[in-house]
Amino acid sequence: MDRVEFEDRLKEYEDRFKAMEPEMELTIRDPELGVEGWVVVWSTLNCKDSPLGRVGKGGTRIHSGMSLDELRMLARTQTLKNAAAGIGTGGAKSGMKDDPQSPDFETRYRRFVQLVSPALRENGGPWGGLGYDIGAHPDHCLWACDELDSTTCFTGKTVEMGGTDYDVEGIAGLGVAVAAKTLLEETGRSPSSATIAVQGVGAMGAAVCRYAAEQGMTIRFIADPRIGGCWRLETEFEGALRDTIIKMDMEGARKALEEGPHICMELDDVLEQAVDILFPCAVHDVITSDNVDRVTASAVVEGANNPCSSDARRELHARGVTVIPDIIANPGGAIAAYIELTSEVTNEENAATRAKVAEAKQYTEEKVAENVRAMLELADSAGVDPARAALMLAYRRVFGEE
Repeated sequence: MDRVEFEDRLKEYEDRFKAMEPEMELTIRDPELGVEGWVVVWSTLNCKDSPLGRVGKGGTRIHSGMSLDELRMLARTQTLKNAAAGIGTGGAKSGMKDDPQSPDFETRYRRFVQLVSPALRENGGPWGGLGYDIGAHPDHCLWACDELDSTTCFTGKTVEMGGTDYDVEGIAGLGVAVAAKTLLEETGRSPSSATIAVQGVGAMGAAVCRYAAEQGMTIRFIADPRIGGCWRLETEFEGALRDTIIKMDMEGARKALEEGPHICMELDDVLEQAVDILFPCAVHDVITSDNVDRVTASAVVEGANNPCSSDARRELHARGVTVIPDIIANPGGAIAAYIELTSEVTNEENAATRAKVAEAKQYTEEKVAENVRAMLELADSAGVDPARAALMLAYRRVFGEE
């Protein structure tokens, strides 16, 4: 496929995707309790042959300004993410308009769970269940599973409840590190020869640090406002520094940094470092047309959701900087949810052996590496940037035309 044919085909897919309507929208309300929420299943065309059947999956977002329009947008995006990952679930999102810190929230959340339960796959619906997202808390999983007397209604559960504990295990961050490792190997580099910078050391960034170091990469810079800025590491990523970062103990990490020989810099300096790979793992749009000229890394692997704007991605590509987009690099959470829904390991066996954790990690490594290679091959053959190649792969899978 040459570039002209690629662009024509991509435009055709984009138009088809924009014209899609959700397969299911459920609005629930309890005026007496003040409960309002929604479930949106956008598309399940990509999973006709899935062991789950045609089911959409995504997290459950909770905030006081939540709206159906926001949820539709999120479900559309999740459709592309799940398709790009190559897993057997379509895209969906659920949401609740509420403040999760407000009094009596548990009562309202339990009512929300009751009202949306008919849409669950286990009850014959097209929805794969609740999950973690903005506004979520581990207590929500306990409340939902208790309310419905089911541990299959919520993904991201603890190992003892039959889950993969994917936030604690950092499975999404594992995928991002694997994406970088695959890129290095595909370009003839060994991970042990690569230097990296990690922007943001929350759940994603901490896991990237953990797994990238295990793969042999050298962490030169880490940055987060909670650790006092950007730090240039003057020793190996080990000991108290490693332990506190992995545990997301920001106070402990800052103490370890300040007591070591490390050098503190301005927070945004992390974006300017001449490392082999920059991992933006904080928030969206940190690299835009306004600051992309400051990026000197050889490659960017996106850990956060859309940390690079489309213009920035194009400019980086024009300069020879490879960008692995988030829909290819960070599907680990979605993959872990899929494993929770499909694994035949019993809850008892999982609690004893952590088998689902191992299964989710292995599947994440396999899928991410496979998708990075496919994206790079398509980008090279069509003469386009990797982000556009990733979109093409996602659209093909959305419409079952891979």
